[in-house]
Amino acid sequence: MARNSRKPAVRTQGRTTRARPRRRLAVLVATRKGAWLYHGDAARKTWRADGPNFLGHVISHLVLDPRDGRTLLAAAKTGHLGPTVFRSTDLGRTWKEAARPPAFAKAPAGEQGRTVDHTFWLTPAHAAEPNVWYAGTSPQGLFRSDDGGVTWEPFSSINDDAQYRKWMGTVQDGTPDGPKLHSIIIDPRDSAHLYFAMSGGGVHESVDGGRTWKTLLKGLDVVEGFDGSEPTFHDPHCIRICPSNPDRLYQQNHCGIYRLDRPSDKWVRIGKNMPKRVGDIGFPMVVHPRDADTAWVFPMDGTTVWPRTSPEGKPAVYATRNGGKTWQRLDAGLPDKQAWWTVKRQAMTADASDPVGLYFGTTSGELWTSRDEGRRWTCIVRHLPEIYAVEAAELL
Repeated sequence: MARNSRKPAVRTQGRTTRARPRRRLAVLVATRKGAWLYHGDAARKTWRADGPNFLGHVISHLVLDPRDGRTLLAAAKTGHLGPTVFRSTDLGRTWKEAARPPAFAKAPAGEQGRTVDHTFWLTPAHAAEPNVWYAGTSPQGLFRSDDGGVTWEPFSSINDDAQYRKWMGTVQDGTPDGPKLHSIIIDPRDSAHLYFAMSGGGVHESVDGGRTWKTLLKGLDVVEGFDGSEPTFHDPHCIRICPSNPDRLYQQNHCGIYRLDRPSDKWVRIGKNMPKRVGDIGFPMVVHPRDADTAWVFPMDGTTVWPRTSPEGKPAVYATRNGGKTWQRLDAGLPDKQAWWTVKRQAMTADASDPVGLYFGTTSGELWTSRDEGRRWTCIVRHLPEIYAVEAAELL
């Protein structure tokens, strides 16, 4: 990939300044059979494919480190190496496997231990911690790297805490591809303020850097017939913090769409304002980078049999621009019938451009984009393997 060339000097009001380097946009796509990077032009109209990378490997998440704009981590499950993490410091030209990928501590003699099936979620830490990353696994585990992803260690005490192990349930709990720890969030104002979610196992918060945790379950529904006071029965699908107002979080849940405004610890179900025939069940949640009242979801059929496909085969993104009071259907350019899509919890994202660009990938291998915050959609590529995760990234 070409480096940014040196920019010419620009004369402005009698003085000479150096033009600000143009940042390049890439969309990172993780799939069941490898990973792709799609490089966009300045107008986000044309895209150049870089890939496949890791062809044949299951890639659950591909993430660029925003702190340096060039380091990539890929969460992989390979046939011969097993679950691991790959690292590139040159925007994907070359990759190295982690020297010590996430792994549970060896169980004491006579006790049954756990084995990481795959690393599912990757999150760069706070800007003040340039080499720190967090990872969530399946079955549920929380890990941290202090050396840029080269080596990983269990983080905090939750992996082996008896109470948390009870909440995590068993690997037969029904989550596709196994139960997962996901939505690892760091408050941009405070590196010691952390959130994570478990499917199943609920939402959890720490204000002391992971030494202690508390549940954040008030206001959340559970499937009828189960005890809502038990974290085990809570199934958050995706949680996002608002970059423009970190005191607000949105959640797409197995039982609806919710919003949390701190310091309150009670979630409010804002999905009840969605059209009744569509409902508020889905997997991904996306928030606007500069407007905490604006968010997008991709609803799916959440009826009794839980088909997890676009309602009536008519896919659409729904947007709120007032914190969930009302929702608008955004389907221009999308198929109007017989499109039974599934979009996974990591497979929808936004860039930071103005207007914001939106991206989502389907399990049928289509990558779609909107350059105008969802008003109109176009397809970037078809026929990829099943898409697991989509991230938008600025390259330096």
